[in-house]
Amino acid sequence: MQFDRTGFSYEQLMQLYIELLRPRMIEEKMLVLLRQGRISKWFSGIGQEAIAVGATMALDSDEYIMPLHRNLGVFTARKMPFDKLFMQWQGRKEGFSKGRERSFHFGANEYHICGMISHLGPQLAIADGIALAHKLKKENKISLAFSGDGGTSEGDFHEALNVAAVWGLPVIFLVENNGYGLSTPSDEQFVCKQIADKAIGYGMAGITIDGNNILEVHKAISEARQYCITEQKPILVECMTFRMRGHEEASGVKYVPKELFEEWGKKDPVANYEAFLLKEGILTEGIIEQTREQIQKEIEEGLTRGFAVPPVTPDTAEELKDVYAPTSSKAIAPASAAKTEKKFIQALSDGLRQSMERYPNLVLMGQDIAGYGGAFKVTEGFMAEFGKERVRNTPLCESAIVGTALGLSIKGFKSMMEMQFSDFVTVGFNQIVNNLAKIHYRWGQNADVVIRMPTGAGVGAGPFHSQSTEAWFTHVPGLKVVYPSTPEDAKGLIAAAIADPNPVMYFEHKALYRSISGLVPDDYYTVEIGKARQVQEGEDISIITYGSGVHWATEYAAQHPDVSFDILDLRSLLPLDYDAIRSSVERTGKVLLLHEDTLVGGIGGELAAWISENCFELLDAPIVRCASLDTPVPFAIELEQNFLAKSMLHGSIQKLLHY
Repeated sequence: MQFDRTGFSYEQLMQLYIELLRPRMIEEKMLVLLRQGRISKWFSGIGQEAIAVGATMALDSDEYIMPLHRNLGVFTARKMPFDKLFMQWQGRKEGFSKGRERSFHFGANEYHICGMISHLGPQLAIADGIALAHKLKKENKISLAFSGDGGTSEGDFHEALNVAAVWGLPVIFLVENNGYGLSTPSDEQFVCKQIADKAIGYGMAGITIDGNNILEVHKAISEARQYCITEQKPILVECMTFRMRGHEEASGVKYVPKELFEEWGKKDPVANYEAFLLKEGILTEGIIEQTREQIQKEIEEGLTRGFAVPPVTPDTAEELKDVYAPTSSKAIAPASAAKTEKKFIQALSDGLRQSMERYPNLVLMGQDIAGYGGAFKVTEGFMAEFGKERVRNTPLCESAIVGTALGLSIKGFKSMMEMQFSDFVTVGFNQIVNNLAKIHYRWGQNADVVIRMPTGAGVGAGPFHSQSTEAWFTHVPGLKVVYPSTPEDAKGLIAAAIADPNPVMYFEHKALYRSISGLVPDDYYTVEIGKARQVQEGEDISIITYGSGVHWATEYAAQHPDVSFDILDLRSLLPLDYDAIRSSVERTGKVLLLHEDTLVGGIGGELAAWISENCFELLDAPIVRCASLDTPVPFAIELEQNFLAKSMLHGSIQKLLHY
């Protein structure tokens, strides 16, 4: 191994040595504790330390890094206290995630580290969002995201690199190529000669370096950083390396040929760098011994403090509270009484426009939303008014754009992403339910993101542009789900969603866009998330519904004045307004739960269960659910009308009336 010390001062060479040695010694101690049964699990980075340490030391301390399992050197080089790290690994409340996360699945903004999730690839897009924030603020900063060679097979790798290249984002994508994805060798992961060769397909630079040579890593990342800043472009850096332990200790290494351990053992990053410094006269045996003693002392003192901390005492109230970032629930009233008749889509657009004016840090993203104005023209004229930087067309990369939105949030921006159709959310599902929804609970970082979801049937769009997908998300703690049915609520709820620092899924029914009109306040205002709307009060039957169901219910009530209907528009599906639901049940004793979504697994089942458990004594009849057929949404209008819950509404109501 050849080391080139050109450009490195004595102090730098020594600091790199100390930071390289520290994670190695910590890991060696962790393996001893694992064998003793004093810790439960460990992902070893032995053999790969030079990448994490060299890359971290090459960046400014306020530049974000997205590390993975084996990147202990990132955390130690950022000067995270070892005792607190150990408490984190032990699942103690005094760690970085209150005992809610394992090993390196956490972040800490004070150290500019964003924690991973087990799906690995989604971290790459977060780096895009952070880099976009730097670009918007005109800061000469970059972000760096780690990936393993196995992770480059994920679609998130492609999407993140593509978005970064198209938008010219200053991101370093750093791939640790250790030859295996758990036990699957690289030649079963990809067939190109080097992972860096993939860069040309994105029109970006790519280099391959010796990941075990810390000076080469530091120099390459320093140069890559400067390239990203100067050129305002991303770069792919492939680091060739090898892990000397299993994927994690329980998996073992039987699948790895012994000769590979012999070959790579000779390339040990710590031993080789230490030998080089001895040869150069930078180190002496005495300095080595002194350095090791100092690090060992830090480790033992940290372990003493860490082991002394008792296990977490669960606090249910705190657990529930921390799922969401704090926010005011009070609605903001319009400044004046002036109102104008508007269609649903006009009110929605108005709420977005006024939110853009109110929040200069709000960025809109989506396919065709800029010059074209979006598939439904909700953002028509926005690009001319607010500029291309804040109203951004995106590639067809739903997962990457959700991740980018999260990266923007980490840097203090608000963002709105439009799913062109709610059906397309499936390709961004992981980012939403595992990154956006969980990040505040995991380590206190909020996701200030709104995802607009044009949804619903009734327009003859067939099975891939008509699905009701809201129930997929009402089961996910950490998300908020809203679904307006009127123009007034469309404006007030989009404004409230953007004001809220938590991730909000905003469902807007396509069939209501231009078919429903109403008076809408001209000024900015919000509608409280989690507060239902009483459409009308009645005594005979409660219809609890939302979205298109509200209009089916009111239309049916108008056609049957002999029945007194109590109609409740939920508006918010997560959280639900349980007080309003109970009040409606009290007034009638008979409940019809109506939604356009299919029956099985729809939110009507959850509502029925809650009412049965909490309002049983108020009921005069079994709860009836009226929902669409349990089939995909058909294309032919005749089939679609038969599919929709509206076609079954009369029968459901008659069933309740005659009980």
